[in-house]
Amino acid sequence: MTPLPFDLPCPDISMWRQGNTGTEGVWHFDSGQPGRHVLISALIHGNELCGAWALKGLLEAGVRPAVGQLTLMFANLRAFERFDEANHDASRFVDEDMNRQWMDDRIAEPRTLERQRVAALAPWVQQADWVLDLHSMHEPGAPLLLTGVQPRNLQLARQLANPVHIVVDAGHKDGVRMRDYGRFGLPDDEAPGTRSLLIECGFHGDPASRDVARDLSIRFLEVSGVLSASALQAALPGWRQADAQQQWALEVTGPVVARSEKFRFTEPFKGLECIAQAGTVIGDNDGEPVTTPYDDCVLVMPSVRQARAGVTVVRFARRRPL
Repeated sequence: MTPLPFDLPCPDISMWRQGNTGTEGVWHFDSGQPGRHVLISALIHGNELCGAWALKGLLEAGVRPAVGQLTLMFANLRAFERFDEANHDASRFVDEDMNRQWMDDRIAEPRTLERQRVAALAPWVQQADWVLDLHSMHEPGAPLLLTGVQPRNLQLARQLANPVHIVVDAGHKDGVRMRDYGRFGLPDDEAPGTRSLLIECGFHGDPASRDVARDLSIRFLEVSGVLSASALQAALPGWRQADAQQQWALEVTGPVVARSEKFRFTEPFKGLECIAQAGTVIGDNDGEPVTTPYDDCVLVMPSVRQARAGVTVVRFARRRPL
């Protein structure tokens, strides 16, 4: 496929790589005052640079929680080491997708580099109350905030007031994401104090993805209560963007999973297209037509850049106002 221009520079995080916790890439700050333990993570995938820029900015600004605790986590450092803007997809992971390995049985058998790293990071995620995981996309597109299916996370998305599109989904069949790990994946009545969100900030190589990562980071910190809006504005001027005029929930009803790397769409879909009529053919999955299951079906994150057997290439969703 034709490479997309990669205009976001690679951040130099060398001075922040060691961390201050004994776990490489993990920084932890405790205010000594009661409050939530908030965790912000980046580089779950090594080619998703926007989150690394946000964490680097928070560390350079000396951001510390006024109450509670703050953990900042650079996740897949080994994949990030391999980053090459001319072949950035090759640094998504080393052995396997890190954001499908957050399961106790896989952590107990760390036979790949990603599982070994998840085993090292899992205790920090387990300690946290609120988690924000910063990601970016294979294709150009509007930012998407993923809440999972728990109403408590959808409520938090409303409080954040950005971005426009909120994806309500149950994750992936091939493994558990970090934002669904442990008690973060439990129903509201079993883990009421937890919140976890994943933000897809835009295309990997678009400088605007860095702006989105910064904006969501300070919104998350403010709403969590660990820092005030005035303190964040003073430390990080220019990070906060305008609120969304309207937010929409995209309720995912199911994925389309590729049978092989031969999956193709009928059109160059960019994402968030609303297909008016049920039964519309949108792709070919090794000879089987892929059709929309209902009227006014929204396409969420269509992409064949990572297409191979077992990989989700698009998700179907219904749209409603928040």
